[in-house]
Amino acid sequence: MISSIRATIRGFVAPDYLLSCDSKLWQEGLSELRLRGEGRHESGAFLLGLREGNRRIVKKFVYYDDLDPHCLDHGIVIFDGSGFGPLWEICRETKLELIADVHTHGGVARQSEADRTNPMKAKAGHLALILPDFVCRKFQRGEIGFYEYMGQYRWKDYSGSQIKKYLYIGIWG
Repeated sequence: MISSIRATIRGFVAPDYLLSCDSKLWQEGLSELRLRGEGRHESGAFLLGLREGNRRIVKKFVYYDDLDPHCLDHGIVIFDGSGFGPLWEICRETKLELIADVHTHGGVARQSEADRTNPMKAKAGHLALILPDFVCRKFQRGEIGFYEYMGQYRWKDYSGSQIKKYLYIGIWG
């Protein structure tokens, strides 16, 4: 009963969202990304969670450098594919799936050419978020880069003012 009430409230507040995250988990994730980036280089995480139809609910952050200890050594994220084995093991153990990824940029949070041509999961429907200024300051949701991979290096952009329709951060995720 409680879960159906929560779903009803979420549907009313953010009916078209593609990705949601509980605000406490979101803030913890941002804090950890800030620490790992040391205020001077990129950091990132895979977002594991559950699906409700087309909607994805974040339940866990898995940080890139926990899977590939050298992926942040160059100032930008260069993730070695061997890190996916441990990621899939975490997915099996937690019964969660990879639903999105998030990483930081040093300025504006928009897709670089490297981001566009190197999706972390090259499967249509995967979501990617980019956070501004290495998460060293508070920022508005509209400053987040939010993209859906469409396949063949094409992306749908949900960034800017429209992001509020697609990204929900709040109570119950």
